[in-house]
Amino acid sequence: MKEVLLVDCCVRREQSRTARLARAFVGGLDETRFSVSVIRPDEERMRPLTGESLRERDRLLAEGALDRPRFDYARQFAAADTVVMAAPFWDLSFPAILKVYIENISVEGITFRTAEDGLHGLCRGRHLILLTTRGGYYGDTPLEQGSRYIQALQEFYGFGDYACVAAEGLDMGVDPEPLVAAAEAQARAMAASL
Repeated sequence: MKEVLLVDCCVRREQSRTARLARAFVGGLDETRFSVSVIRPDEERMRPLTGESLRERDRLLAEGALDRPRFDYARQFAAADTVVMAAPFWDLSFPAILKVYIENISVEGITFRTAEDGLHGLCRGRHLILLTTRGGYYGDTPLEQGSRYIQALQEFYGFGDYACVAAEGLDMGVDPEPLVAAAEAQARAMAASL
């Protein structure tokens, strides 16, 4: 059975339009072929890296102690066949809790390695997917930095491909329901195609 990791950064939970896309994606998966693990970084009480936590991480890495609980999230991420990040478009990218999660999973020797010729991803996953909703129309502008950042992570972590499903223009004075429904259908279809 293939493992899908859903990184749920929809902090508004049931009121979140992005959470609707995540539910549609999971609903589109073939339950006989995929198991789904959900992680909500805000509920995990993840914290940004600090001087103290960096010193601890560096000490464990120097000891080669990659099996320590400190690296559980990184190992889970690296082992998933597909990773889906559900995060609304906030302040030109995504909620800060997703960046905190990314800081915590970016571990040399687990999710990437450094060599003389540069960085190499170590994640076994084939697909890295971002599900998002945007109040305005930003997807084709330089102001959209969330999807661009996640797409760069696809290469950094070594995923085979990257895709983004986005509902845009939701706060532009039109009925957002058809826009969200179309993105839900796209998310279901993407899941079904895996």
